[in-house]
Amino acid sequence: MTDSALEFPQEAALGRVFRVDTASVWAEAVDHERLTRIGVGSLIAFQGSNPSEFLVGMLDRVTRDLQEEALLDEISPDGDVPVEIRQRDLLRVVLLGTYRTVDGTRKNTFKRGADSYPLVESLCWVIDGPNLQRLMGLLARQLEPEKRLRLGTFVADRTAEAVADGDRLFQRHAALLGSTGSGKSWAVALILERAKSLSHPNLVVFDMHGEYTPLTEGDAPIARAFHIAGPGQTPDDDHALYLPWWLLNQEEMQALLLDRSEENAPNQAARLTHHVRELKREQLLADGKTELAGRFTVDSPVPYDLTGLVGRLAADDIEMVPGARAGTEKQGPFHGRLTRLVGRMEARVSDRRYGFMFDPPTNHLAYDWLHDFARRLLGTAPGIKVVDFSEVPSDVLPIVVGVMARVLYEIHFWTAEDERTPVTLVCDEAHLYLPAGNAGAADLRALDSFERIAKEGRKYGISLLVVSQRPSDVSRTVLSQCNNFIALRLTNDQDQAVVKRLMPDSMEGLTAALPLLDVGEALILGDAIILPTRIRLDAPKVKPTSATRNFWTEWNGAPVDDDALIAAVEAMRTQSRR
Repeated sequence: MTDSALEFPQEAALGRVFRVDTASVWAEAVDHERLTRIGVGSLIAFQGSNPSEFLVGMLDRVTRDLQEEALLDEISPDGDVPVEIRQRDLLRVVLLGTYRTVDGTRKNTFKRGADSYPLVESLCWVIDGPNLQRLMGLLARQLEPEKRLRLGTFVADRTAEAVADGDRLFQRHAALLGSTGSGKSWAVALILERAKSLSHPNLVVFDMHGEYTPLTEGDAPIARAFHIAGPGQTPDDDHALYLPWWLLNQEEMQALLLDRSEENAPNQAARLTHHVRELKREQLLADGKTELAGRFTVDSPVPYDLTGLVGRLAADDIEMVPGARAGTEKQGPFHGRLTRLVGRMEARVSDRRYGFMFDPPTNHLAYDWLHDFARRLLGTAPGIKVVDFSEVPSDVLPIVVGVMARVLYEIHFWTAEDERTPVTLVCDEAHLYLPAGNAGAADLRALDSFERIAKEGRKYGISLLVVSQRPSDVSRTVLSQCNNFIALRLTNDQDQAVVKRLMPDSMEGLTAALPLLDVGEALILGDAIILPTRIRLDAPKVKPTSATRNFWTEWNGAPVDDDALIAAVEAMRTQSRR
């Protein structure tokens, strides 16, 4: 054998197989002393159907019992059969992959899954020491260098790199799940740091709490900073992002402005759609876009006059038309039916919380503005983009995130296939805007956008990295489309249950360790890693601002600064930290 080959001498065998089923393999230990030095989670190798094949699995359960065994060779003259109490140590192992010393023209290969099962009486060995180091090194070498994404080291062997397939991790959606303080933000920062080393990384981070701001600072920032314009936004901030009203499609506009329980909701929806279409057509003709004016739809992102829209709806609401008799008038078909719609629109427009949508700078009404927006958020020149949503009020947050995700997806969707550069949306605190339970009409429109990306985005080179501390509160549709999971410590039983439901039954033993993981430890499962296992994540060089505060220590330190409290009150009044 070569130096890199795993060695399984017969005299070092741990036990023999006595039961095999489709989900697991049971073996009886013959080396009881060695068994006491290994634990659940250890890797076990079984002899396969030929001498060059070994099936590798994870030790899932160890059972010790006592069994009465008849000593037939020692039957007494009276016919009494003596009985001996024998100790049995039983192991249950979940198969993960196949190691072959020779595989066609290749040597020392490992693949996920088992093409066959061990035979009864086959020997098994624990993979530890030099064998474990060789296996981990083999896993890393099997990935092409340009696809390698180092995440940390294996808990079983701290000298072995835990390397994921970067292509598979992003192209098939991923979920990063863990309770507060388990290391989620560090894991995201680590992934962004690794992506930064590529020539043209293209990720958009939806940062809900401003945690990743440190990654956008310094002489060599990892990402470029943006933020959604808040109520206290200054007009000269180049990092501010607005989502003007004309980006809303028909469903989003109706969800934002209509009350579906009203009797006049159908009339309001029809009239709203009619006027938006007409205003867009008139604006296109005014801009000389004659060809587009004959081909656009009501959902096409074309600037139009919002004041004109409110004015036309208000005119419909009080319109009088000629009556049946000459010289008389009667109420128009929409007279009094649009009053509440007009009132809601006027309230929305005057609400400064919606300033990012209804009160953008005047240059955001230009036809070419969307071109610049696309370049800033989807172009690779800025590299990784971090969009700070921390100043957006929580009740309108799903609308803002949903509209942005939909616009980015649709721009990418309509890009020529041979000119697309893949892009990943990093959805931090996803439970805030991708709800699993009941949601309002506007929130559902936001959820629809992400569920569409989850189901169809891979075909068009756009993927999701879903980050959440409460997977039980995240849309099942979105999570079910994730083929890769980085699961950190989860202490809530409902959250653990969600992760277990998403895993194959054979991984039940691995996911049982979720509440026992240390800070920074994770279970990596899915298409991106050959061997599902437990790893310790590397610490990022630039730390996000999400570290847990040391309450007891800081209470023994400096007192509260009164000036800082006054500044905080004023920031609360202006709704801006800037």
